[in-house]
Amino acid sequence: MKPVSQIAGKAIPFGAKNIDTDIIIPAKWLKTISRSGLGEGAFETIRADEDNVFDDPRYKGAPILIAGDNFGCGSSREHAAWAMADLGIAAVIAPSYSDIFSGNAFKNGLLAIELPQEAIDRLMEVAADAGEDAEPISIDLENQTVTTVFQDRFSFEMDTFRKNCLLEGLDEIGLTLASGNAIAAHEEKLAASQPWLIPTAA
Repeated sequence: MKPVSQIAGKAIPFGAKNIDTDIIIPAKWLKTISRSGLGEGAFETIRADEDNVFDDPRYKGAPILIAGDNFGCGSSREHAAWAMADLGIAAVIAPSYSDIFSGNAFKNGLLAIELPQEAIDRLMEVAADAGEDAEPISIDLENQTVTTVFQDRFSFEMDTFRKNCLLEGLDEIGLTLASGNAIAAHEEKLAASQPWLIPTAA
């Protein structure tokens, strides 16, 4: 997992509430175990409308999604986080998330930031009115702030463990490898004190 520290750029002013994982990535896309290519199916039913915000050229390449309350509700599919990342989204800002989606986002290096509705409304305005500004919204994970080119500044809460993992780029495998010395020391101690537990070659 790549370290995440700062994300800046245009934002997609989506804002819809109660967007479930079936809307984020429809079930027909779940046959794959690969993360590559899922961006094509991300928000497919919404993007069927030619005037949808996701394919609006004004927000092409936007790394931030501004969403509504209860984002990522529904089933537990991890493909939702994969699809969003493959679409180029690196962070979501919403008033709240389903617990499962929030966990899946964290495990895949996707920032899920919670801000009150008043802040979301303001960020929606900034995203919609940014014009040609290349980086109207900036996220600073280290200082836990979201700022805009219009001098708005919003602070957000983040679990310390999740924050450190994201800053250091540590997923579950990375966390295990980081404890490699401690694990090896434990195995050596176990072999010395309880050798009958250690398998021997046939």
